[in-house]
Amino acid sequence: MINIAIMGHGVVGSGVVEVLTHNSESIERRAADKIYIKHILDLREFPESPLCDRFTKDFNDILNDDSVKIVVETMGGINPAYNFVKSCLLAGKSVVTSNKELVATHGQELLTIAKENNLNFLFEASVGGGIPIIRPMIQCLAANEISEITGILNGTTNFIMTKMIRDNTDFSDALSLAQKLGYAERDPSADIEGHDACRKICILASLAFGKHVYPNQVYTDGITKITLSDVKYAEKWGGVIKLLGRVKMLENGKINVTVYPAFVPNDSQLSLVDDVFNAIMINGDATGEVMFYGRGAGKLPTASAVVADVIDCVKHVKARKYLYWADTEEDYVVDHLDTKAELFIRIKTDNYDGDCEKISEQFGEVRFLSDVGDEIAFITKEGVERDLLNSLDKTGLNAESVIHILY
Repeated sequence: MINIAIMGHGVVGSGVVEVLTHNSESIERRAADKIYIKHILDLREFPESPLCDRFTKDFNDILNDDSVKIVVETMGGINPAYNFVKSCLLAGKSVVTSNKELVATHGQELLTIAKENNLNFLFEASVGGGIPIIRPMIQCLAANEISEITGILNGTTNFIMTKMIRDNTDFSDALSLAQKLGYAERDPSADIEGHDACRKICILASLAFGKHVYPNQVYTDGITKITLSDVKYAEKWGGVIKLLGRVKMLENGKINVTVYPAFVPNDSQLSLVDDVFNAIMINGDATGEVMFYGRGAGKLPTASAVVADVIDCVKHVKARKYLYWADTEEDYVVDHLDTKAELFIRIKTDNYDGDCEKISEQFGEVRFLSDVGDEIAFITKEGVERDLLNSLDKTGLNAESVIHILY
């Protein structure tokens, strides 16, 4: 029998308890051992829980219990999760977490501690919820040289964009609906400003290319400035707008990592991913494009991924799984402005013909999407993004929208 502890009994933590108890027989068969929940850490009371006698408010009850071999962290955030997880690893306990912020910020340090102590630090649920992605990347795709990962990594923003595209709902109303349905938090900033997707693409990039990518290295822009006008121009162009997390390996061995809304063409599989679903597309030299699709969050899907890691830890109690990446290097992540891009630009105008002439003078050949009226919308040709923005500055015109094109 393997004793485990769970830190945090919120949505995911309670889901982990539910999956472990409801599916105990099949889990025991797959793990080849019985898994016993000995402690559950939470500051709240749960008198109606069938496991009410196992709750504790003192982290030291877990830390100092040598019989606990695996600790599940579902608290979220950095504090106190970071100190608790680090302490557990130093105390000889393997850790499973769903905490994307923790892994994106401190993953390299925690993986190093786990390696030095012959322990496991696993985090399948930190990206994509119930979508299997971490394990397939380190096992099933291990023979590939990965060149690019592009993903719709946040269900809340994808739901909002779907409502804007399908139902002509403006951003604020779509956000309110997402909050009403429980898809968005009361404070939705982590989702709509792109921070959640940023943490996830950091983890995927670190896994794919072997060096830690920190959130502060990633250019991040959310969907708060996207308008119905932008959505309509995307349709006219031949696509939809999606919030994408993306990492590309460059010819010089460095990587470009970004999070931003982008025009996605209708012939891309990503254009068909709607509502709260996520999709992650990986390009390997042997496999070509492979896409992972499913619900990126939710109580039981995320708990499913956590429990799968717990089973993996049970199987590897005395044999560490190889999961590791090195720390970052200076200038490893390039400035996105120095990479190639195509841009959609929308400008308000009271001199359509004259301003179109200015645009053509600075950009050369462009594709105009707008008809004569009070705004100009166009697609640039491919160029270094810094140069494209300099060309925009030289027109003397103020852009209402600047959105990347997925190509």
